[in-house]
Amino acid sequence: MAKVKPFKGVRPPRHLVEEVASRPYDVLNSEEARREAEGNDKSLYHIIKPEIDFPAGFDEHDPAVYDKAVENFKRFQEEGWLLQDDEENYYLYAQTMDGRTQYGFVVAAWVPDYMEGRIKKHELTRRDKEEDRMKHVRCNNANIEPVFFAFPDNEELERIIREVSSSEPEYDFIAPDGFGHTLWVIKDPALIARVTEEFDKIPHLYIADGHHRSAAAALVGAEKAKGNSNHRGDEEYNYFMAVAFPASHLHIIDYNRVVRDLNGMIPQEFLDKLKENFVVEEKGEDIYTPASLHNFSLYMDGKWYSLTAKEGTYDDSDPIGVLDVTVSSDLILRDLLGIHDLRGDKRIDFVGGIRGLGELKRRVDSGEMAMALALYPVTMDQLMAIADSGNIMPPKTTWFEPKLRSGLVIHKLD
Repeated sequence: MAKVKPFKGVRPPRHLVEEVASRPYDVLNSEEARREAEGNDKSLYHIIKPEIDFPAGFDEHDPAVYDKAVENFKRFQEEGWLLQDDEENYYLYAQTMDGRTQYGFVVAAWVPDYMEGRIKKHELTRRDKEEDRMKHVRCNNANIEPVFFAFPDNEELERIIREVSSSEPEYDFIAPDGFGHTLWVIKDPALIARVTEEFDKIPHLYIADGHHRSAAAALVGAEKAKGNSNHRGDEEYNYFMAVAFPASHLHIIDYNRVVRDLNGMIPQEFLDKLKENFVVEEKGEDIYTPASLHNFSLYMDGKWYSLTAKEGTYDDSDPIGVLDVTVSSDLILRDLLGIHDLRGDKRIDFVGGIRGLGELKRRVDSGEMAMALALYPVTMDQLMAIADSGNIMPPKTTWFEPKLRSGLVIHKLD
């Protein structure tokens, strides 16, 4: 069962939240963070991307950068830009995009649930990225940014969402990207007990986004437990911060591919080879969006095409074989274009659906890329089925939007 607890959140005063809050550390580079934080000493980027306080080009993994994060985190608290709540609370966090709102509970998740597989993952992690975030958690002794969980729908937790969200929020603002962010503090002991009790009935939590942050937070907690000769199991380091959303609230958007060349083929030759496994229909110059599972959108040579995978090219009984990312990776990228390593091959790039299919057209029309492939998005049911089966999704399969805003709540490990 999923063990969670409330915690004494560290967070900005209401009037400073928009100055402090930021995008997550991993959705922008150092220069972009430097520009967004320009003229704003209170920006969380000074803690989560502290290399911005050094000259451009300074090694972001230098020990001095991690030391700067600690210094800045301390300064934020001394200046009153971040304050710790007196009592342990849960928090309800709502995000609004394109008129759709999703609600998640900010909780402290139990480290052993991650280590023993009750918090399920669907992606591989890279050790270098884990180690970077582990250093950040260790040196600050805090989870500065939350991870993004999903859980199977629960009627009682939906009732609590409706009850809490009908009250006055603590924060309510629209970020520069146009997405709305609203946060309520759940202080009532009876309500806190209900949240804890309902999560205890949920067999598994699922990492939706933030696999490296999850691994880093859990591994640091396990390290602290191992290093404490008086370890009891109820210390704060046994928990890490997550925002957990009901699965039905979440919407995975498409994650598309652009490729630099056709592996020595001319466009007509490539189309002819595609016809072995796909029904190919020319759609003209107007953008064509994939209509359903196993239908793809191809843009090449100024034209859009519909590609529909033929029977036998996919396996709907296999949680991995059913995925369009598997079909396209095997039958198009590998077999026709010779791309075997999606993570490392420089001939391929990936474009989140938030940028629209027009971005695919632009990159091909510019001459940078030879073709673009748009995929029908993965569903939450597929993601959870893969995690339940113990399988791992192929790289660059899911894109969640909106991203969690960092800096609304921080979790200290002591």
